[in-house]
Amino acid sequence: MGTPADHLHAWLKDAHAMEEQAITMLTSQSSRLENYPDLKARIDKHVQETRDQVALLDRCLERTGGGASSIKDITGKMVAFGQGLSGLFVDDEVVKGSLASLTFEQMEIASYKILIAAADFAGDQETKRVCEMILQQEIAMAEWLDEHAATITRKFLERDQQGMTAKH
Repeated sequence: MGTPADHLHAWLKDAHAMEEQAITMLTSQSSRLENYPDLKARIDKHVQETRDQVALLDRCLERTGGGASSIKDITGKMVAFGQGLSGLFVDDEVVKGSLASLTFEQMEIASYKILIAAADFAGDQETKRVCEMILQQEIAMAEWLDEHAATITRKFLERDQQGMTAKH
């Protein structure tokens, strides 16, 4: 049985690994997008936000007793690499990538809500503040993906019907 601070620190390590996974996944997706400039631009913006989030989480981890977990970070990156490779083998990569990204954003949102509650319970107001800020960025990305899912899908279907490159 650990203290609330112990649990918070462990969950911060999980969030750090999750964000490292997101960077790998989103960078891979962005590198292949050719025909969806709005999606590419939003992903690129979120990659930078995510890099900034990793730096913020690093500071929270250092303040709460140590750094990130190299094993968790590497595992997350390996999973993301596999996800990125899977896009090479489907003909509707942009649609499946958008679905995966929206799903991942929802997991991130839930994770930060948990971290905020844990930080509040542990009395760590700085970590709570950081997680609240990150949560807003994740919500904004999820809302953007949700609002644009139909447009991306229609554009994919139109391009595919016309025999144009629609995959990415």
